Amino acid sequence: MCSRLISYATMKYILVTGGVISGIGKGIIASSVGTLLKSCGLHVTAIKIDPYINIDAGTFSPYEHGEVFVLDDGGEVDLDLGNYERFLDIRLTRDNNLTTGKIYQSVINKERRGDYLGKTVQVVPHITDAIQEWVMNQAKVPVDGDGVEPQVCVIELGGTVGDIESMPFIEAFRQFQFKVKRENFCNIHVSLVPQPNTTGEQKTKPTQNSVRELRGLGLSPDLIMCRCATPLETAVKEKISMFCHVEPTQVICVHDVSSVYRVPLLLEDQGVVSYFCHRLNLPVEMRPRKMLSKWKEMAERSDRLLQHVSIALVGKYTKLSDSYTSVIKALEHSALAISHKLEVKYIDSADLEQVTLQEEPVKYHEAWQKLCSSDGVLVPGGFGVRGTEGKMLAINWARKQNKPFLGVCLGMQLAVCEFARNVLGWEDANSTEFNPDSKYPVVIDMPEHNPGQMGGTMRLGLRRTIFKTKNSVLRKLYGDVDHVDERHRHRFEVNPELKRHFEEKGLQFVGQDVEGERMEIIQLEEHCYFIGVQYHPEFTSRPIKPSPPYFGLLLASAGKLQSYLAKGCRLSPRDTYSDRSGGSSPDVDIAELKFPSLS
Repeated sequence: MCSRLISYATMKYILVTGGVISGIGKGIIASSVGTLLKSCGLHVTAIKIDPYINIDAGTFSPYEHGEVFVLDDGGEVDLDLGNYERFLDIRLTRDNNLTTGKIYQSVINKERRGDYLGKTVQVVPHITDAIQEWVMNQAKVPVDGDGVEPQVCVIELGGTVGDIESMPFIEAFRQFQFKVKRENFCNIHVSLVPQPNTTGEQKTKPTQNSVRELRGLGLSPDLIMCRCATPLETAVKEKISMFCHVEPTQVICVHDVSSVYRVPLLLEDQGVVSYFCHRLNLPVEMRPRKMLSKWKEMAERSDRLLQHVSIALVGKYTKLSDSYTSVIKALEHSALAISHKLEVKYIDSADLEQVTLQEEPVKYHEAWQKLCSSDGVLVPGGFGVRGTEGKMLAINWARKQNKPFLGVCLGMQLAVCEFARNVLGWEDANSTEFNPDSKYPVVIDMPEHNPGQMGGTMRLGLRRTIFKTKNSVLRKLYGDVDHVDERHRHRFEVNPELKRHFEEKGLQFVGQDVEGERMEIIQLEEHCYFIGVQYHPEFTSRPIKPSPPYFGLLLASAGKLQSYLAKGCRLSPRDTYSDRSGGSSPDVDIAELKFPSLS
């Protein structure tokens, strides 16, 4: 009991709730708060709570909740954990994403084992106690790579206050605030302040109602962060303060800004760090923060970019940009590193196919016009047969036109299929995922895949890739290392038995797994940049530590790759933030960090 009391006293918890509508930026705000505290020298971790009953995000369509983000341990989680990792440069685990399904599953398993000694199992206290226990245990897990236990845990509760799904979690934290004591717990409530076009007036009533509901459930917000299109007017801020029972300084304006890099700076300017230091009695010295100055440099650099580079993203879920959040972020990180403004041209791969030409010729020609006017081509991961022929047409165009190309996961597999069809002459070549009866199954089901169950049955998480040659472009971009550790998420792989046929014609498998059985990286000879990777490098890209495969694509698309390689890649992308692949501790050598020099 004594050790538990000590842990209560040392750990600080910040709960981020949302009101009015979902999707107003709680994840970015939670990440920004964590970034500010980490810049003060504190060790910060983050937990995302999703009230849905699914065990994890692995079986979702990207149109449901956006992309599925994959962690080192193979956890398939909400995309907000990607925001936490990118902002804080930390490595989280699957248990940092808590869902209603996980909580109920753990409680039911305990009940089946007889752990409750015959008592009636109820939402209160059993579910609420399980939530609190999960949060306290997970908050202690080191995430910085240095083994140090975190000092602050930022918890984001998904959805909107008032949702029936969120009620057990709200009740759990109502109890939790007394259990851990007031000086160790505070609540940020993120609310929308709409500004109707008809009047142009900022409306406070939705925020008032949301805060009233939250207070009625037993939680009183310490900070009210108002999402709005334009900066809050003083009178509006005072009105929210008066009706929501907080000081005007506790009403924080989070208006639309030019880039997400400006959000931490926006919060800093309004005294958020000073408030937390006082409210939570944080052990922070008020000194210049090097990490924050780096964010300011990034934000200013992002706003000053004049040169443009365009990338055609040829995918299946292009109607919702959240479906490719990490891919877009990885492209942005790399574009920023070469001082170019990124333009992503979303192309539904099905629009490139002949069927579209016959049924909707305008859409077909528009899609091809987008592709042909792009500086580079990216085919990301995905599942299902729809649009795969269109993706192969895009790959074929990039290969023949000597356009920079990057294929990720399925994108790499389809690049192998396209090469087999059009260079090796295997017209029937395909993945057994799409054509089980293909005469040339160049992509096959992995032996450990269990098709009988969908969730968690893929090859998931951090795996090692060994470089098989000394002179591959990607090896140089990674800093001339012997191997890399990247995150995977796939059920199918390139058929290793056919490897020699491809290599004889110039498609080299320059990276393989540790056993040498799985093809991890392809590179086409005599091409400016034609790379495919079986893993998902976007998951480990950071704002000032861009992912090498994406960095190479942007370099090639901007016409800078050869000059960069000629200089020996002295500033590897992985070294522009810290030289530790497992994450970085607060303020480690951040003052000396520089972007790659390409002049």
